[in-house]
Amino acid sequence: MQITLLTSTPNALRTAFTAIRTCYSPNGQGHIWNDYDNYVANNNDHIRLVKQIVNHGHTSTLEHISFTFAIEGVSRSLLAQLTRHRIGFSYSVQSQRYVNARRHNFDYVIPPSMNMYKGLPEAYVDYMIKAQQAYDSLIAIGIKPEDARYVLPNAATTNITMTVNLRAFLDFYGKRNSETHAQWEIAELADRLKSEVIKKEPWINELFGDTNPI
Repeated sequence: MQITLLTSTPNALRTAFTAIRTCYSPNGQGHIWNDYDNYVANNNDHIRLVKQIVNHGHTSTLEHISFTFAIEGVSRSLLAQLTRHRIGFSYSVQSQRYVNARRHNFDYVIPPSMNMYKGLPEAYVDYMIKAQQAYDSLIAIGIKPEDARYVLPNAATTNITMTVNLRAFLDFYGKRNSETHAQWEIAELADRLKSEVIKKEPWINELFGDTNPI
């Protein structure tokens, strides 16, 4: 699994500040945006306003902040779970219809549990080889990739470009992180996405665990 943050909302904290103050200020957004520096200068904890609003459930203001990720080398099994999260998420997924897995042998994810029993990892790899052979045989006789792909397993990897707003991501993380009994692969994804978000916007770390976004 490889995660890369491609882009995100610039001036994210100022954006959240402006969205929040829009709801409560008689001033226009231009004034609010420009007043941000003064607000920060006069408040020791300028994140307090965001935390206060979030804790009161006014999380729609976080929808103005978004992150776009490249997610590479995850299984189709994970994809099926991930795309259950729809509101606030946008996906572009590598197509098995147009990407010919005969020209580029399909990669696959090996669950850690396969290492629990002697000989099982080798057997698992053998299953993947047989799936590749079955796919190749179908392509060789003229079956289109869109139909030959039916023999490929859930373990087959895919690449996803995903954009998510902050409100939706907080909800996703609350359901899918490594402490919520989520399946290991999507839990790893949730934790690694969180790491990328915090690396880009450290102030967001204070919002995890303090909100019920939806």
